[in-house]
Order: sequence, then structure tokens, then C-alpha cells
Amino acid sequence: MANVGSDKPSIRQVAEIAGVSHMTVSRVLNDHPNIKPDTRRRVLEAIEELDYRPNLVARALATQRTRRIGVIIESPVSFGPTSVLRAVELAAREADYSVTAIALHDGDHLSPQDAVDNLVTQGVDALCVIAPRSSSVAALRRTSLNVPMLVVKADADPTFLTVSIDQHAGTTLVVDHLVALGHRDILHIAGPLDWLDARARERAFHSRAKSWGIRERPIVVGDWTPDFTYDFAMGLKRLPDYTAIFVANDDMAIGLIHGLHDKGFEVPRDLSVVGFDDIPLARHFLPPLTTVRQDFGALGSSVVQMLTAAIEGRDIPALTRIPTELVPRESSAAPRAVG
Repeated sequence: MANVGSDKPSIRQVAEIAGVSHMTVSRVLNDHPNIKPDTRRRVLEAIEELDYRPNLVARALATQRTRRIGVIIESPVSFGPTSVLRAVELAAREADYSVTAIALHDGDHLSPQDAVDNLVTQGVDALCVIAPRSSSVAALRRTSLNVPMLVVKADADPTFLTVSIDQHAGTTLVVDHLVALGHRDILHIAGPLDWLDARARERAFHSRAKSWGIRERPIVVGDWTPDFTYDFAMGLKRLPDYTAIFVANDDMAIGLIHGLHDKGFEVPRDLSVVGFDDIPLARHFLPPLTTVRQDFGALGSSVVQMLTAAIEGRDIPALTRIPTELVPRESSAAPRAVG
């Protein structure tokens, strides 16, 4: 082994051990395609032997890349968006990228354009928008960018890269589950309809319910919080005619069950309740919550795969919709007997 002394190992020391030029080491570090497999192997072994860490500043200057992905996240306190952000950070780290995130909060003065400007100023190689509102997407369409941008949303878009969890399939699983139990009158409590995920679930609910001939009811539009649905339940004057409620996220579903309990109604004897997300608390609530599990890890990996391909000039993977899974628990059951 070369004597590296007390200083950090250099790229030239890596080249010496591998028996190649320092330019070849640089090409391996930058994933250049025209490197012989045996040469790449020797360089990687030398890097591991020396525990070499490339100078990221010099690397950025040489490639004109920072290996940093900028993320704009809306609703940063909600389970789904924060789970996606964590998954993106993990996948980016595995791809040797870092993540810089900016959260947009209700009522603050930071606009989507401000967030983009802030991240671009920091030298990000690409941008990702998590849990977007339709108003934010409209604002971003007016933004001129010289880096790739991906929006986590269900529909393909001519302006952005897109990838999402399959909201339509997840909602279909909920309706089919309730129909299989015998429910034919189902209320939907939606999230704020400016949120693209809430809108996708609301549209999928109506479409699937209509295909089953389920009675059409006006939806209730919530705000993602358990306080909203708790208050909704406490406002009921009597046991309603509908026998099941599909709630657009688990937080609101849990608030609803709490309110129904305090109102004197029993879940699922009087009303079945189904959520969406499968938050950790869902399995421990009383009754445990039937819900839809989203694979946030797979979503984060897809985000990073698409963005790094765009950054590095590789073929971009085909549009992906991440599958969902229904998790039946005790909050849903056959409807109450009538008469």
C-alpha cells in the first residue's frame, strides 16, 4: 500500500495504486461510460483501499455540477410529504447526491418562485416538488429554468418530469373493499382540493363509486387535520344514512373515529371508516384503522432515478406510478342492519 502519510489521500495516489493516470481516475469518479471494466475495477479497489474521498468542490468545478437536488415541499408537517422527503434524501445519498429542501407553509410570504430562486442560487442540479398544489404547479409553469424539474403528481405533464404513487388504484381498492363488505352508501371526506393528491383521490372515488352504482353524495372537503373531522363528527345530529366513510388521509380518519366515539357512535358497528397513508399510529388506534399503504421508499427511489438520469444525460426511466396496498383492519366491517 502506498504511504499516504497523515494527509488525506489524493487522486494521484489512487492513480498510482491502480496503475492508471489521474485523468482515468477522474473519469471513473464521474461515471464516464468509455472505461474498461477491469480498469474501473482497479480504480474502485484503490479508492476503497485508500478510503479516498473526492474533493467535491473540485469535482463540481470540473463537471459544472454540485450533485445536489433541490426539493420544494408543501404541507411539511403532514405524514405523506415528510415521508416522501425522507425517501428522496435516502435515495439521493445512495446515489452520491445531497438534498437541500425548502418548505412552503400556509400563510408565509415565500412563493414557489421564491423557493425556486433560492435553490437555484445555491447551485442545485435539479428540482423536485413534493405534495404540490395546483396553484403552485401553475406558478412553476411560468418559471424559466435551466435544470430539470420533477413534480410528484399523478398525471404526465409537458413541462415537468412526473412520478407518483397510484392514487387512482389506491382509491379503487378502498371502494371495492367497502362494496365487498356490503356498503352501497359511502361518504367521502376529501383533502383540500387544491392539493393534487386530494383531487386525484376525489376523482377516483367518484369514478369507482359510479361504476358500482353507489349513491352520489356531495363530498365533504377537509383540511388534512384530525381536528376538522373530529368537529365534523361532533356536529352530526343523528346517525347518518350512509354506512361508510372514506377519508382522504389517516390523520383525518383518526380524528373522525375519535369524534364518532365521543358522539356515542361505534366504529365499525355504526359506521365503517377507511383512511389513506398507513401512518404508524393507524395499527394501534382503537379500532385499528383500515387504510391504504403507500410505498414512499419506492417513490423516493423513482424521483432520484429520474432526476439523476436527466442531470447526467442518460435515458430517463418511463413514467412510473407506484402501486398501493389495501390494509384491512377492524375499522371496516359489514354495514349495520336496517330496520
